[in-house]
Amino acid sequence: MQDFPSEVFLQRPDIVKILLSLLSLGSDKGEKNYLFFQALSCLRQLCVGLRRRLRFHQDPSFYSTKQDPVSQNSSFSYSHEVRGTQHSQASSPAAEQSPRPSVVGRPGQRARGDGQDGDATSNSGSSHRGAAAARAPQHTPQSPVAHLDLPDLCVEDSLERRLQQLTLAQFTVATIQHSIPLLKTESSHVFHRALELLSEALLLLGDSVSELVWDDGSLVGLELKEKLQASMELLGDILSYHHNSSAEVSQSSQIHHKMAYTGTTIFTIKLLQSVLPPEKACDNLPENTATAIFHVCFDSSLGSALPGIQETAVAYLEQVNSDHYDLYRMVTRAALWMESTCNFLKEAQAEGEKNWLDLLELADQAIDGLPFHQHLPVIKECVRIYAYLWSFDQPSPLLQTESQKLLLKLLSHPLQSVKTETYACVLKLVKDCLGIQNVARQEPAASSSVHFLLHHKVLYEISAFGLQDSAEKVHTAAKDILLFLLKGQLMMTASLWDRLNEALYPIMPILQGYANTEEALGNSVLLISDMSNATRDNMFSSTAKLKAALRLLFTKQPSVRVAAVKQILPHLNSAHGAQSLRPELDQLVISSLPNLFSLKNPVDIDLDTSCKSVLKVESVEKLFSVLASDTVDISLKRSAAEQLSVVLQDTTMHAVLKNLGISDKAISFITECVRGNKSLDGLLQPCMCILRKLVFADPSLRHSLAQHSPLLLILLRASLILKENKGSRSDATVLMFLVLFDEIASLEMCSDKSSPNIRLSPFSLPLTVTRRYNLPFHAATHHAVSPHRCVLPPSSDLWTLAPARHALQVAWNTAWHSGIDGLFEGCHVSGKDEFHSDLKLCEWQVVMLRAMHCPTALRDSVQAIVTAAGHSSVTSALCRLRLYLLMDKLALPHVPTHSCRDTMQCLNWQAAMSRFLQVRPACVEDEKLLIAIVEFLNDYFKQTNAMSVSEQENRDLRWILELLLKQDTASLLHLFLGAESQNPREQEELKTRVSQRLQRELTALFNTLLLRLQNTTDRPCLALGGPFRSQLAGCLLRSLRVSDAPRFYGLPSLERTLQGMVCLTAHSGWSAHCPDPAPVSLCSKYLSGLLEVISSFYVEWGGNSMSFMGKGVTKSAVVCLLHLSSEMMAENKDQDVISLWSLGNETNEEANNAQLGLAWLIPLWVDRDPEVRCASLGLGAALSSVPAGCQALCASCQNISGGLWGTLLNILLDQQESSMVRREAAFILQNLLLMPMPANAEEAKDSPWQHPCVHDEVSGVSLVGLPALQALLYHCQYFQHVASSASACYRGRYKFHLQPLAVNADGADPRDNTSQDSYDSLWFWKAAPLAPAANSSRPSSSLSTSSTEIRGSGIHSPKGPSTLTVPEESAANRLTAQGQSDTDTSASVSSQDSQHGDPAAVEPVVIVTPDLLTAHCGLLGNLLSILPDFTLNAIRNNQILQALASVVDIRPFEKCLNDLKTPSVLPRESADIRSQLVTLLQFLSAFSKLLQSCFAVSQESIGQKDFMKQLLSSLVAVLMLDTKGLDAGAQDTMRMCWADVFMLLAVLVRRDSSAAYPSVSAALGRRWRCFAGTLSLCMSERTSDASLHTVALQFVSSVLTEETKRRDSDYHSTSSLSEVLSAASAEQLCDLLLQSFEKRTVQDPLRKHTARALMTLLACSSTAQNYAAKAGLIDSCVEQLKQTYSQLNLESARPGRTSHRKKEDGYLKEVKLTAEILQSALYCSDECKAIATDARLTLALNALWPWLLLDDPALEAVLELLCVYTAKFTTACSSLCASGPGVVPGSKSSSGGSLMHSIMKLASGVAPDNSCIQKLAFYLLTNLAASRDCRGLLQKTHFLQGFLSVPVSKASARSSVGSGGVLALWLKLLLSVSVLEDGQQSILRVTGALDSLADLAPQRRHALLALHNLCFCPANKPHVMANEKAMAALISCLESKDLETCCTGASALWALLHNNQRAKTSLKCPLIRLRLEEAYSSSKKEKEQKDEPLRDYLMKCLENLSQLLKN
Repeated sequence: MQDFPSEVFLQRPDIVKILLSLLSLGSDKGEKNYLFFQALSCLRQLCVGLRRRLRFHQDPSFYSTKQDPVSQNSSFSYSHEVRGTQHSQASSPAAEQSPRPSVVGRPGQRARGDGQDGDATSNSGSSHRGAAAARAPQHTPQSPVAHLDLPDLCVEDSLERRLQQLTLAQFTVATIQHSIPLLKTESSHVFHRALELLSEALLLLGDSVSELVWDDGSLVGLELKEKLQASMELLGDILSYHHNSSAEVSQSSQIHHKMAYTGTTIFTIKLLQSVLPPEKACDNLPENTATAIFHVCFDSSLGSALPGIQETAVAYLEQVNSDHYDLYRMVTRAALWMESTCNFLKEAQAEGEKNWLDLLELADQAIDGLPFHQHLPVIKECVRIYAYLWSFDQPSPLLQTESQKLLLKLLSHPLQSVKTETYACVLKLVKDCLGIQNVARQEPAASSSVHFLLHHKVLYEISAFGLQDSAEKVHTAAKDILLFLLKGQLMMTASLWDRLNEALYPIMPILQGYANTEEALGNSVLLISDMSNATRDNMFSSTAKLKAALRLLFTKQPSVRVAAVKQILPHLNSAHGAQSLRPELDQLVISSLPNLFSLKNPVDIDLDTSCKSVLKVESVEKLFSVLASDTVDISLKRSAAEQLSVVLQDTTMHAVLKNLGISDKAISFITECVRGNKSLDGLLQPCMCILRKLVFADPSLRHSLAQHSPLLLILLRASLILKENKGSRSDATVLMFLVLFDEIASLEMCSDKSSPNIRLSPFSLPLTVTRRYNLPFHAATHHAVSPHRCVLPPSSDLWTLAPARHALQVAWNTAWHSGIDGLFEGCHVSGKDEFHSDLKLCEWQVVMLRAMHCPTALRDSVQAIVTAAGHSSVTSALCRLRLYLLMDKLALPHVPTHSCRDTMQCLNWQAAMSRFLQVRPACVEDEKLLIAIVEFLNDYFKQTNAMSVSEQENRDLRWILELLLKQDTASLLHLFLGAESQNPREQEELKTRVSQRLQRELTALFNTLLLRLQNTTDRPCLALGGPFRSQLAGCLLRSLRVSDAPRFYGLPSLERTLQGMVCLTAHSGWSAHCPDPAPVSLCSKYLSGLLEVISSFYVEWGGNSMSFMGKGVTKSAVVCLLHLSSEMMAENKDQDVISLWSLGNETNEEANNAQLGLAWLIPLWVDRDPEVRCASLGLGAALSSVPAGCQALCASCQNISGGLWGTLLNILLDQQESSMVRREAAFILQNLLLMPMPANAEEAKDSPWQHPCVHDEVSGVSLVGLPALQALLYHCQYFQHVASSASACYRGRYKFHLQPLAVNADGADPRDNTSQDSYDSLWFWKAAPLAPAANSSRPSSSLSTSSTEIRGSGIHSPKGPSTLTVPEESAANRLTAQGQSDTDTSASVSSQDSQHGDPAAVEPVVIVTPDLLTAHCGLLGNLLSILPDFTLNAIRNNQILQALASVVDIRPFEKCLNDLKTPSVLPRESADIRSQLVTLLQFLSAFSKLLQSCFAVSQESIGQKDFMKQLLSSLVAVLMLDTKGLDAGAQDTMRMCWADVFMLLAVLVRRDSSAAYPSVSAALGRRWRCFAGTLSLCMSERTSDASLHTVALQFVSSVLTEETKRRDSDYHSTSSLSEVLSAASAEQLCDLLLQSFEKRTVQDPLRKHTARALMTLLACSSTAQNYAAKAGLIDSCVEQLKQTYSQLNLESARPGRTSHRKKEDGYLKEVKLTAEILQSALYCSDECKAIATDARLTLALNALWPWLLLDDPALEAVLELLCVYTAKFTTACSSLCASGPGVVPGSKSSSGGSLMHSIMKLASGVAPDNSCIQKLAFYLLTNLAASRDCRGLLQKTHFLQGFLSVPVSKASARSSVGSGGVLALWLKLLLSVSVLEDGQQSILRVTGALDSLADLAPQRRHALLALHNLCFCPANKPHVMANEKAMAALISCLESKDLETCCTGASALWALLHNNQRAKTSLKCPLIRLRLEEAYSSSKKEKEQKDEPLRDYLMKCLENLSQLLKN
């Protein structure tokens, strides 16, 4: 299976079918068991191979359209001609020789049945899908058709064979369907192996089957759909089987079923996620699978271990069964409530501060969960907390409100047990607070705990619902609670009693309903309204008691009404004027009172509330005026009153009449009637009616009347009058009821507002009131049940459903024990849990929980290994461990709560394994056990995260390496070669099988460990890795010659060994730690063995033209040779190793073999396998890296047309070849270009290298060397090819999408969507699929699998034609599109025919990837170095740079990095993303180097090109990329790319700043923070990359230098970068550079670069300067100078001074560097200069001066520092004038005086050749002249006398070189001195100085300015006026055409004339005035033409001159 491409097994499906059929054998003992497991392994390996092949074909770098026979990687792609020559092979295999010649000229013969091409003969069609049709080999010993004649084999129907093939989707679904039944097993080992296979098949399924399969109507789609549904149904049965396993079985069996259930669940969910979208699950998911998913949702252990899997299951459940989903949500809520209950109890019982709001929230959830957990102690805690929260003097209103809601919720709870417990707890609390026992304690605070009850809402709940509850315990407790409160005045404080009264008042109507004369509570309520009760006189006001007494007249109990009359009489008799009021209270009247308000039938009092009224307001007002008139007859008033009572039936008239005052008028009539006006008796009845209607409709009016106690008595007497007059009392009774029950009607309760559309009545009563009183009317009611009563969820359903019950049990117990760990510990503690018995877990449930809790399960498994008594126990525990690892891997990207591998790292499992690994197996059973352990180790180390290796992972790696390297133990390395069998013959085969399997597993483990070593950076691991690799290398070398049985052709062991060699040799230095043999000898032996393998399996078998058999060996051997070449080059740097690579040197055969050289390598370059071609060319590139290799390769290609150069150029320019292969060819050409080529025929005669050589047969001309190279490049159009390749570069990650894209809702092609990932798809390359035949009834293939068309769905067509088309016969098509259904035959055949007829249809697509462009860039760079002009012109003419620049795009980089950070990315996807990122980085690095080469060669400004602006932005953006999360290799590539980009940008900024700098600075300014992070990373010690560090600093220096230049040239200009340098970012950068600088030693080359960057930063950022000054940089630099002075003194005092000259030079270099840093630190910063002054900088430099005179560079640096230091800073200038205490007496420096003396000597005594030092000295003196002290010193020393000694000639007067340069320096100094008066006097004291200045003024501007300054001092004016030369010079300036010169002269003359009468007299000559007028008129004209500020000043000067001369 290593040899054949995996797709071959789909084209010849018989093997696959046999393997699938073997799965039905089961895992019985004996041969069947062996075949069964071998079939599982083969199928798994086939799935892995298919996925690898699919990824290979997805890789754009290996995309190839080669159709020649020797280049394809499949046996079914040969042309008809080749097939025709092979027709006789099947008939005579023994005597047949291959018609194809081998490399060495001899044919190979070998047995048949090995997959030779002849066995795959097919004439099934063209290169379209027909080429994919191939059948299985027919000629085998067991073949039932072996007797068939040859023609029958050759003419087999192509269509039939095509239909026999399997598509990738069909194979995957079939594998899954046949493997799923294996999950229903009692064997953990079988389950694990089956799940391994299914996990691999699942990955393949996701790549081959789309969700469109469920809507696919094709035969293929329907078949896949049926099989997938059948598989899902099987999974449902298996889940049910494992879930419903009996609890009576053994514990190990229970654990097995639980793990099998979990593993099957994970696979099921992942299967559904792969192919079945949740929205389609309802129609396609089988019912039993949906039921199984329902059970999965309730599996608490699965949910805690893998929450992501359960969440996915819930998503499917929601779509499949909404009822089950609602049930799941209910269970989830109940589980949450249970958890909250336990948390509440713990928090409530805990001591310390509490968060009461959170506690109340937990209490609320605990109350909601009461129906489920029924844990009644929660209620007691709640009541206790409520009482506590209300007991404070100033409690929190929020806490009071929230706690009261919960209390009401408990008091009204629907569960009777909860309500009973609540009332019992409240009653107990009340008894404890108000009981008689508190009298003795005399604690007033004891009663404060009842505060929480003293609220009208709570008392309303108790009285309205508690007292009438059907449960005796509840209503009895409610009565006792109220009774204790009513009788507890003596137990309460006064404030508490007042609060009770306040709370009782609103609910008195309800409480009075329970008034009676028999019971204690009734009597207590009755006494509330009794005026004679002295103890309660202060309970309510008189009005309240009156209302209470009147209210009792409506009760249903006569005895209570009689008692009420007794309470009312005192109010009647005590009223004001009671004796004069009607009626008289005689016995008859009093006896009528109890029944006064008892009506036989209730009346209807409803009003008309319609919006429209038929009444007119005017008419109503007239009626009221009649009623209110004093003059109208009483009968009319009565009539009006009666009419108004009817009018008020309409509520729209209420407002009108109330505004008129009808309510007051009616009350006045009633009052007058009661007071004795009998004439108004007729108005009594209608007025009562009027008031009744108004009060009923207006609650505010009702409320105001209810508070008026005299009115109540008036209404009572009026009612008696009506009864006495035998009138109707209904209105009076209703009115009285409305007023008396106002409190309970207006009480703000939580009314039933659930139905907002229902209109509420204006007067509504609680239902309990209507039951306790005689109502005179039908009143609206509310609160039939408590408004606080919650609705219970249907909990009974959950307890009857087993999964829900188990979930709730687990949730409760987990919360009760504070987590799963506490649960497991609690199970071992004896004692009875204090909760409901329904919540208790049984033993098997705990076992299941332990099995699914990863830490516990793994700990148990490891412990089982430690305590195992036999092999079976250890094997079982290992199987469980492997299964946990597999389930974690299968669940990806769902991350488990406890990662198995992370948990294992916390366990001491290594000790458990070590005892088995240190003992040599003694029998087969021991070997089997060792195999299990090695398998576990392999699985364990495979799951290491390659991106970030933890310390624990490194410890694990160290452990296994130390174990393997132990010499005193039976190391696994010793078992690698196997052992001789000592068993009898019948056991030998079994022993061989086990031994071979052990070797396979050991090879896999060692390969895994090698990979881990590649990813680790741990030093101990790397130290152990070297010896491990070397020992392993020796073992592999010894096993290279181990052979297998003849029927295996010796391949399995060899393949296994070579695969190990591939992994081993991939590590550099793998041979370095091998003591015997030596590394060189070991490499030579490896080379010998590998060349022998190549000779045996490639050369002797006919190379690439014979068979697939041995191709895996060939590929591995070639890759090993590639790795070996690097190792040998490194180990044999000084030796010629190329001779060892000659195949002929390995034998002593005939001479022609000895001359083969590297000829064996060339045929590999055109092998059918592109990976072999790539590796072999890579080997050629490695060998050609040395001259001997180049010569050997050229010698090996002498007999090939075109030679080596032609072969390589053909490969490179072959557009059908893959990019990776072409890249390797380019690398060889790069190496060949490094050979010294002759430039002409003359040089060619003497040159040992005569390549390339071109010969024209027509003309006979031959070219050698560079001319031949130019001819070759021109002939093959290489540069045009590079340009077109770059223009068509494909930057995507994959060549095609595995999943076809769905059609949008509007039918548009998804590729037209602009949001599509433009650089991660291949839409650009995909043309419209060929149209199906006219008679085709449907598209040519199914949409549901990627076997349709690899470019997506076949029914789409692009909107425009494309010139590039993907050929139908691509390798990916061969893999994924094998075979079609019976209905698409015509379409496919017609497509083939159409391709034959249309040449354009088969034009191959050219996919050029960045890999190839990387090689082209390197090749172009080498060409630039040897043919600069030729190559540069070609690059320019073909616009290659523009084309390559278009490939650079930051978006793919950012996308890769973002994808890598995605948590859900799978490892295989991560590897693809990393590969794409590395490829892009390598291209950018190569392109940057190419651009640098172009800059070095080209004289033109490439930075001005149009493409550079965008390129620069992209380059800077690359520097901002975040490397977090990248592995070490990718980070190294990123750093290499950064180094090249840094270097390129630095060159661009320095060379072409005007074009490059704006873009670079803008990009940096926008994202400086990211760049600072990159810079910090580049300078980090962890990277230890000196080159990157250097170029990063160089780039920073270049940018900051340019920024400083621009800031100095335009001070006001600001940019984004300048803003950054003015902010805190500059401080951070400065700190980074300072830290780096301080760490560097003097010898470190990075110190200078760091200092340079620091200098440029300080020069351009004042913020950085200030930060550096605060950080002590200036002080440390000055101190460094002082220390250097001390060191120099010590060195000078030692004998043999010449030997210390080097040290002195080093010290002076350090002085130079320090001076340069100080220069930048002091630049334009007075604060920093002041710090330098305080640090005595001048004294330190003065002390060093003698040594500075010996070293010009150091002296120049110090002079530049002093120039900066003294610029515009007089304090610094003054410090140079005197020698201070810092100079050591007697030293060399003390003799020279001050530093200024030394500088003056330097300025006057330097030879002409040191003009730079002289210039600096004069510049410094020019600065010093600004100081008075310095000017005084110049005068004292007569330094200015030297000006006269400067020779002045006509030439020098106009020149700036030689003496003229010195003259210019003097003039600048004199100009500086002449600024102030004392300096002017010094100049005038120099005899002849004024004449010299006057002579030089016309030519020298500085002389004229000095003369100009002299004119401004009054003391100097006579001297100037007396000097004719000076006056002539000034006057001549007026005639100058230079505006500035003219201004200077006019200004000087104006200064002379100012306040100088003598000057006026001298200048009043006509000639001067004439010149003035001419200058004035000329300037005036020019000013009119061009207005300038300087010209304005000139005009002003001339006007003033004229004015002065006129006066």
